[in-house]
Amino acid sequence: MIPLIKTRMPEPQRLMPVLEQVLYSGYVAQGEKVELFERSFESFVGAGHSLSVNSGTAALHIALILAGVKPGSEVISTALTAEPTNVAIKMAGARIRYADIDRQTLNINPASIRQNISDATSAIMVVDYAGVPVDIEGIQEISRNSGLPVIHDAAHSLGSRYRGRRAGCHFPLTAFSFQAIKHITTIDGGILQVADKSEYDRGKLIRWFGIDRTRTRLENNIQLQGYKYHMNNVNAAIGIVQLQDAEWIIDRHIDNGQYFDRALCGVPGVQVLNYYDGSEPSYWLYSVLVDDRDGLERKLAEHGISSSVLHRRNDLHDYLNDFRQELPVLDDVYPRLLHLPCGWWVGAKERDQIVDVIRSGW
Repeated sequence: MIPLIKTRMPEPQRLMPVLEQVLYSGYVAQGEKVELFERSFESFVGAGHSLSVNSGTAALHIALILAGVKPGSEVISTALTAEPTNVAIKMAGARIRYADIDRQTLNINPASIRQNISDATSAIMVVDYAGVPVDIEGIQEISRNSGLPVIHDAAHSLGSRYRGRRAGCHFPLTAFSFQAIKHITTIDGGILQVADKSEYDRGKLIRWFGIDRTRTRLENNIQLQGYKYHMNNVNAAIGIVQLQDAEWIIDRHIDNGQYFDRALCGVPGVQVLNYYDGSEPSYWLYSVLVDDRDGLERKLAEHGISSSVLHRRNDLHDYLNDFRQELPVLDDVYPRLLHLPCGWWVGAKERDQIVDVIRSGW
């Protein structure tokens, strides 16, 4: 079976000596390896300050706090995402106001964001769904005109670009995930990329119980709510080795995704996505809209190819549906949405097989 998602680890001869050194160093908590991973990730992104955490959800939660989201306020978000995007909003005590999606990209639609802004709105959450960049300039314009902060959930889009600049460079707060099945994994973990140094410093306090780790415990005076969200040296050591392969991994996803863009365009019953000008997806998944999704999913499975809608639209969860809104584009698109494998493990033979099966009809 060609899997839809797969965990990748570096070769044992590269990873295990690094892990062994950390595990038997006498210090496995947050330390020098975490610092090195953060600085290495800053170089990879090309801008901002990297705040490592123990999950992408933790990164989103800190981002919401830094953005000033308060209990009882509203955050505009998308229902087409993995649940942590919107669970984090509830963790901040806010209510979720869904904007509809753009049927061409499956991402949150700036026009719908504008329609949902109210006096209760405290922030906007945007997601690069499946690795496809959002309408960055459109959302930046909304933020400038409204004064609302934007939190960028880039859990799916490590290495994607807009006008040559990578995800993490476009908004003040960008959250990345290194959960088991992302482009790269630290087993679990995440990073919040913060543009402003003072906000980065405040994020470090929130990450560790409100305690300033540059001072002794006796010198500290906690003045804000903090959490146990830090990354440890073990996860960071894995991340350091993984980052050495990040370019290669992402390039494999991109090469496969662009192949599918060409090979599936015009196939009866299949609609490929259209990306915003200047956008370069990193294709965590390859998303298509198809007629008779269940039929195609069965046909692919019969030929040893895994496919799935993967994510339950978040407004189907009672806890994540505060306003029972109408989302007509999502209603139309969701029954036709299917994700195909396009990761580093998909070679030329496998991707040809996927295309041949789809072209043969279902």
